[in-house]
Amino acid sequence: MAKTVLITGCSSGIGRATAEAFLEDEWTVYATARDEEDLSELAAAGCETAELDVTNAGAVERVVDRIVDEQGRIDCLVNNAGTAQFGPLEDVPTDALKDQFDVNVYGPHRLIREVLPHMRDRERGRIVNVSSVTGFLATPGEGAYSASKFALEGLSDALRNEVDQYGIDVVVVQPGPVATEFERRVEASRDRLERSGAYETVYEIQDDRVAIEASDSFGMPAGAVATTIKDAATVTDPDPRYPVGRLAKAATLARYLPDRVRDRLWALLRRVTSLR
Repeated sequence: MAKTVLITGCSSGIGRATAEAFLEDEWTVYATARDEEDLSELAAAGCETAELDVTNAGAVERVVDRIVDEQGRIDCLVNNAGTAQFGPLEDVPTDALKDQFDVNVYGPHRLIREVLPHMRDRERGRIVNVSSVTGFLATPGEGAYSASKFALEGLSDALRNEVDQYGIDVVVVQPGPVATEFERRVEASRDRLERSGAYETVYEIQDDRVAIEASDSFGMPAGAVATTIKDAATVTDPDPRYPVGRLAKAATLARYLPDRVRDRLWALLRRVTSLR
């Protein structure tokens, strides 16, 4: 019998590529997104699809119940759906920060709580939480987004040891920059900012990053992340974390720099930017 995976945030990018990767590996794939019309190509390819807003507890319950009724099992949950609120923290309204956590932290938590009873009954299962390189290395202008990913990583660490006794694995995937996605997310998130005028250098540095990271030569394809997610879901003894891409792997080393050293590096970058 084919294994069953539930994947959130499949309308584009990493989520869509992940659904395709599992489908190619002959899993029964339930691909979800806020607008089911965005999933028409995945449905045509053979995925089961469902409308799912991860901030809606009732919708989460309905989708999980449907899968269990139809398949009798959920072997893997991939918490991929996410949003990104960028901007200096003083410029980020509190409501925007709440919405950031509702999608990136509370959303995965809602799904985990619905899926775990079924996995515990079968004494097997795997939960893959898609974090980010900024889930362990915060940078100026990304405080809200980083805070949500830091929280997701902490949640994952606790959960991994709570459910290990039931034969359930919890894995975190930490992508570096993905081509095109960073630019789109930055532009969308700026609509909600209340710019104080005090952090224009931070915005300039972020604009430079957009130009670099959104390029195909620097940003990696979504398929590279999808392959890692699928591998993390299928390997016999998964690692707790999988950084994806050269930047993510380099950042795992940078995180061990003393805080004061990292702060000085950012101060230097700020001064260089202000002189242009």
